[in-house]
Amino acid sequence: MELIAKTPPPPYYAVIFSSLRTEGDHGYAAMAGKMEELAALQPGYLGYESARNELGITLSYWDSLEAIRNWKKNLEHLEAQQKGRDSWYSTYKIRICKVERDYGFGDDR
Repeated sequence: MELIAKTPPPPYYAVIFSSLRTEGDHGYAAMAGKMEELAALQPGYLGYESARNELGITLSYWDSLEAIRNWKKNLEHLEAQQKGRDSWYSTYKIRICKVERDYGFGDDR
């Protein structure tokens, strides 16, 4: 995984997942790895970035709102969502936004 996702020129969409974890792993690390691999196989997937201290933030990038809806409905992802509510997160928030502009320093584009 690259630390900063290589995304295409805008517009595209970002899903921002902010979370606070519960104590212990309870299978979280294995499922997180599986979800990263599975998401990358989904049509419309563009990449992701993730960081965790006390607060975890994962951003995933998609080419359309339809691609995001399809990922949300993926059966294995639905299972992970339920386990997240049951075991892994004390709280979370999901935000979906359209990226209108992006720019940076050290980017090879």
